Amino acid sequence: MAMHMATQLKRWTLEELHSLPDDGNKYELIHGELFVTPPPNDDHETILARLTRILDRYVEANGLGQVYRPRAVFRLNGSEVEPDLMVRQEASGIGNAWETAPPPILVVEVFSSSTRRRDSMQKKDFYVEHAELAEYWMVDGDRREIRIARPGEADRIATVTLEWHPSGPAEPLMIRLSDVFR
Repeated sequence: MAMHMATQLKRWTLEELHSLPDDGNKYELIHGELFVTPPPNDDHETILARLTRILDRYVEANGLGQVYRPRAVFRLNGSEVEPDLMVRQEASGIGNAWETAPPPILVVEVFSSSTRRRDSMQKKDFYVEHAELAEYWMVDGDRREIRIARPGEADRIATVTLEWHPSGPAEPLMIRLSDVFR
């Protein structure tokens, strides 16, 4: 008779996360689970550069804050992630900690072969269900589409245009996906 033993995954802490080496990988912690991502490829970074250029103008013109790139983190309840892009207000004051930074109004993750499952499952659950962010975009360069997740709504998939209408601005931002996935 084979004996089955329960396996218990190690639950990481923020202190342990911050003690990891700066080796070019991205380390993130979601509900005690450590995720390691190798450096991104050129296609990934090109999509992010295009999205940053598009979002920057709209965010600036509408006083929505700043578009933040990796190395900027989002912390909540012992979890810490480094979104590919996030839009949030700037923290007021000097020497602010990530814990006190305003929550993002938009988070964007670009799929890669090593992150597709995590971005569409654990990160989606974290951003939409636990952090209750207004909007989360999962960008799929292979399929040339963006999946939009919002709390309490079914996901939508944009294949031609994407409309982003955050709280505040009178007019939405219209993004042609051909400008993102040239």
